[in-house]
Amino acid sequence: MPKTSSKGALATVAVLTLVVCLGGGSWVRQHSTGSAQLVSIEQLPLTGETCLPEQDGAAATAGFTTRNFFAALQARTVYAAQSAGGASPGDVTRPALRTIQDTDSIYTAVAVDTRSNEVFLQENNKWSIQVFNRLENTPPNAARSEPKRLISGPKTQLQFNSAIYIDPNNGDIYSVENDTGDSIVVFGHDTNGDAEPTRELHVAHRGFAVAVDEEKQEMYLSVNNPPQVAVYRKRDSGEQKPVRVLRGERTRLADSHGISIDLKNKLLFVNNWGNFTTEGTVSGGRFDPPSITIYAMDAQGDTAPLRVIQGPKTQLNWPGIMALDPDTGDLYVANDEGQSLLVFHGATDNGDVAPARVVKGNKTGLSYPIGLAIDTKNKELWAVNLGSSSATVYPLAANGNVAPLRMIRGAPLGKPSVRFGKTSTVAYDTKRDQILVPN
Repeated sequence: MPKTSSKGALATVAVLTLVVCLGGGSWVRQHSTGSAQLVSIEQLPLTGETCLPEQDGAAATAGFTTRNFFAALQARTVYAAQSAGGASPGDVTRPALRTIQDTDSIYTAVAVDTRSNEVFLQENNKWSIQVFNRLENTPPNAARSEPKRLISGPKTQLQFNSAIYIDPNNGDIYSVENDTGDSIVVFGHDTNGDAEPTRELHVAHRGFAVAVDEEKQEMYLSVNNPPQVAVYRKRDSGEQKPVRVLRGERTRLADSHGISIDLKNKLLFVNNWGNFTTEGTVSGGRFDPPSITIYAMDAQGDTAPLRVIQGPKTQLNWPGIMALDPDTGDLYVANDEGQSLLVFHGATDNGDVAPARVVKGNKTGLSYPIGLAIDTKNKELWAVNLGSSSATVYPLAANGNVAPLRMIRGAPLGKPSVRFGKTSTVAYDTKRDQILVPN
């Protein structure tokens, strides 16, 4: 907890206390009056029930909730730092004055199970997987749609979940964790509640998305940084290592995110935000334009791409999850900052090319789309929107400013998402009386 610092005595009681209890850790910042100084800012490891440190001091980064945080905080002792004069530390017990928290769902990924006619939405605000009927459509006057099943809780180990995959044969659910957990967790199709995964595979830090070759039973994982593609056996678990890794400067991978494969043409697609730092350095690097790099499916090591889609005509801007239509070869890209869904010719596009189709505009309901999925059976295109706590669905051949066929909302219509994510600090603007939270 925070430590006060003053000369010769314990600092005056804080007049402003900010507690950030948002995935990944807690930070408490206090200002005191008079001559007392600003207290320290410290990250706190999480427990299963609160954002408080565990009693033994071990970091527990498994799933957590904030429901018991403030009750526990009131009974918690805060130790002040030793003063400059060498006086003994004092004890302060201080509850938070107030919190800033988004209690609505923020969806980061979507998958469709055509066998059960269900849609799976991965939720990154409260760390859960929500399951709906595929034809669910939230009425305009409803606050939200309630899922038919919910996978959530400390036992699930869901945290910072960024991608989801549904096994087309048995319905198993694969969830990729993008930060503190360094894992892919697997659940049975009908899992509900706070259930342990049936399997867990420990993977490279900052894994983002997966693509699966069901024929060879191989799973491709994109990794943000150091940028790479790690290929695992689909049934791997525990500490099993990848069978091959695509990595190095010649690959032109740079902050890799979305990934997809073309089984017909044996191609691997990876999109990149463009931030590149040489492995092992603590400074330096470069910023490349966003891109889609294309390789042979069996590429490994420091292998150059076969083609690169890159340039202003592409409209790529923080591309997220990708999916390839095996029937047409169309490559669909969730284009986060571009507020759009882009479609390229996967088999042939190269260089600075315009998308074949773009779904964008005020009718679409798109708001920072980071994830998508294609449903070739029902000819539908799904997107999840960070900015509006929603999933929207369109005809698979949609183009232009097209209204969605349906929408599943996790928040009231028109409510902008706060989009708290990997919050690392807070700041207070005294002139505007505003709290600034970078994510």
